[in-house]
Amino acid sequence: MTEAEHLSESARAALVLPDDERIERIRRARWIGYTRAREILTKLEDLLVYPRQPRMPNLLLYGETGNGKTFIIHRFIKRHPAYDHPDGDAVMVPVLAVQAPPLPSEGRLYDALLEALFVPYKARDPVSTKQFQLLRLLRAVGTRVLVIDEIHHVLVGPVHQQRIVMNALKYLSNELHIPLIGVGTREAVRAIQADPQLAGRFHRAQLPLWRLDREYRKLLASFERMLPLQRASGLAREPLATQLLAMTEGTIGELAALLKMAAIEAVRTHAERVDARVLAALEWEPPSTRHAPSFGHV
Repeated sequence: MTEAEHLSESARAALVLPDDERIERIRRARWIGYTRAREILTKLEDLLVYPRQPRMPNLLLYGETGNGKTFIIHRFIKRHPAYDHPDGDAVMVPVLAVQAPPLPSEGRLYDALLEALFVPYKARDPVSTKQFQLLRLLRAVGTRVLVIDEIHHVLVGPVHQQRIVMNALKYLSNELHIPLIGVGTREAVRAIQADPQLAGRFHRAQLPLWRLDREYRKLLASFERMLPLQRASGLAREPLATQLLAMTEGTIGELAALLKMAAIEAVRTHAERVDARVLAALEWEPPSTRHAPSFGHV
């Protein structure tokens, strides 16, 4: 076996770096193209090139918090960044992504979209004025897909406000003949189902929690190849695979955070691998424990 055979070429090259630089590298965000992520990206690419027509298909990407939804969307946006118009008259924005306002408000939705386009607007303008400005701008910059992240925020507040915001999104899609991509938790499904017309247009794509199967073990193996540690950890083997799943409760965001923390601990203690002893040394709580309300005394 060659030296550091468990690592990718770039991770193997990082072994010669000083520990602080290795730790900085470990902290970086990484893209792992697991099967479900690739399937969803294919769906997004199909929507981007879908022929314009009065009734456009939409997609609702949903799953538990921390399970990679936003990371997939960022990957999609990175593939299709804004670029200068060939004639030099304007910037083209094929994919426009915003976060839904924390409270359902048509005006705040338009504000978020206008800010994402980096254009001046008057916050006190009537909603109809903002809507007209937004439609004109989205046509000018050639937007082909509109992404609304945290779309479950629409469920907060009075029902009539929820419907106003959802109708505003439907109107933008109808007027511009572009697909909508909603991103959120399971609560987002309720937001879409509240409007039968929207429910009929939105296809659902779920990011399920991870479980102890072949795909999960492949994911662990991919993580191990990218963490510049001198010794093989065997993340995909038992009992480590089961322990990592229990500690992260099946979400990829928690798994990435835990493995980064563990790898940094392994560098600092010169263990140079992630094992049960390294994991035990971490101040780590499972997500459900961390998010549970505390009733302790002050």
